[in-house]
Amino acid sequence: MTKAVSTFSPDWVSPPGDTIFDLLEERGWKQTELAKRTGYTTKHISLLINGKAPITDETAIKLERVIGSTAHFWLSREAQYRESQFRIVERASLKDEADWLKQLPLKEMIKFGWVRAFADKGEQVAECLRFFGVAAVALWKEEYGEPSAAFRSSDKFVKHTGSVAAWLRQGERRAAAIKTVPYDRAFFKEALGTLRALTKESDPEIFIPQLTEVCARTGVAVVIEPAPKGCPVSGATLWLSPDKALLMLSLRHKTNDHFWFSFFHEAGHLLRHGKRLRFIEMEGALTNVHEEEANNFASDWLIPSQHARSLATLQKSDVVVRSFAEQLGIAPGIVVGRMQKEGFLPWNSLLNKTLKVSYVWTLGV
Repeated sequence: MTKAVSTFSPDWVSPPGDTIFDLLEERGWKQTELAKRTGYTTKHISLLINGKAPITDETAIKLERVIGSTAHFWLSREAQYRESQFRIVERASLKDEADWLKQLPLKEMIKFGWVRAFADKGEQVAECLRFFGVAAVALWKEEYGEPSAAFRSSDKFVKHTGSVAAWLRQGERRAAAIKTVPYDRAFFKEALGTLRALTKESDPEIFIPQLTEVCARTGVAVVIEPAPKGCPVSGATLWLSPDKALLMLSLRHKTNDHFWFSFFHEAGHLLRHGKRLRFIEMEGALTNVHEEEANNFASDWLIPSQHARSLATLQKSDVVVRSFAEQLGIAPGIVVGRMQKEGFLPWNSLLNKTLKVSYVWTLGV
């Protein structure tokens, strides 16, 4: 986890005229002397020194010849000064937008290392705008504030728009750093066989790198990020481009049966539904035809229907369930979870402790 440090940004800036004035003092010159040597009026020199007249290309060349340094130095000094002046004015303006921060899970965003912490509200607004990649709060509202039409309808989604938007944006940022080949549907589907066998690996530090590497070779960027407060999500899929998909999972998955079902559920969206659609799985959201298709895809891929019929009569013992899972080539915890979902096994079964694998996630997996 990256520890955020409050960054100091001064509300003052030294104009390049200060440097000109210092050099004049070193030479023992008055402003009139500099005016005579540069061909400018004393009034113009006064404006330069007080930062009220800009250093142009012509001025930079003259200063280089008369008092030294380079034209590049003087132009850079001028550009930095003007930029800093603008930032000071903008920061004051952004303070008026500070209420927007209340829509975001700012504490978690800082805790997770997504953004830096600033004492100044204007700077904090600017930092969050940089995170979302937009220039103004009004543009954030257009891009992220009303995205519910692109996702499954959910009252919870509308209520926690800022938190969900922040989580998805972090997924986009993480995915941008993952190198993938152009998406190949056939290769991705074929790769799911390899990933199905990976369910038997209990250590996330081992299977997560393998999971992301295998998927990247098919054009799918897999990102696992913690869900901030107000974001009750388990996973999401969206297309970053026609050739690159994002499959995102949260850290709400505490056991292997939930984690792998969610992964294959999202994979089902990528394989069965169009590239124009986006999906986000939220706790308590209504199920529609797309979600049912994704659920069936995950269920059948993990435990094919011809084997699923045996679950109703499968002996509820550690040894039998392990043997059944071994025959299928999957983790026994997945069999336990499926039996519970089908009502063949109580949710408080002792097999939870013996066969399900519980994950202790670390941030930044």
